[in-house]
Amino acid sequence: MTSILVAGVGNVFLGDDGFGVEVVRCLHARQTGKWPPDVRAIDFGICGIDLYYALLDGVDLAILVDATHRDGPPGTVYVIDPSVMHAEADCANDVPPVLLSPHDLDPAQVLQAVQTMGGKVGRIVLIGCEPGTFGTEEGREGRMGLSEPVAAAVGEAVDMIEAMIGNMQAHATEVDGGPVSQNHWRG
Repeated sequence: MTSILVAGVGNVFLGDDGFGVEVVRCLHARQTGKWPPDVRAIDFGICGIDLYYALLDGVDLAILVDATHRDGPPGTVYVIDPSVMHAEADCANDVPPVLLSPHDLDPAQVLQAVQTMGGKVGRIVLIGCEPGTFGTEEGREGRMGLSEPVAAAVGEAVDMIEAMIGNMQAHATEVDGGPVSQNHWRG
């Protein structure tokens, strides 16, 4: 069986940072009652420690959904296959994962902590969206709601995720099905 975790990450009180949360909300709206038992789509928001525990059990595919700066126009959707080794190098000089504050864990730190504790994540994909605003410009304290270009990108991200899940499940069925003897088809 293939296990898939779709993790919406972000802070809904910081404008476009809530992209991942909104994508997971829309996935649930589209998939009511249709999710196979091996697929979970969860709004982790800013709770990195909860994401850590979800990944620690091991998954074949983790799709992290978040606002991602890549210097493109706001609303641009990216598909990124980050390297766990790269995440490990980025966090190599940090405090050991067990001493990290659960409120300060970003996705790279979560992945490094999972690997350190022996958790297995088969493939990691980041569906990112270029943010337009976090609502903190000009001294403001944030705002609720996505900007227009980021809100328009939510459907594209949902379509990509549904396609990834379908492809992963089709591949797992093909691989896990095993060979069928010709005698199987004879009466």
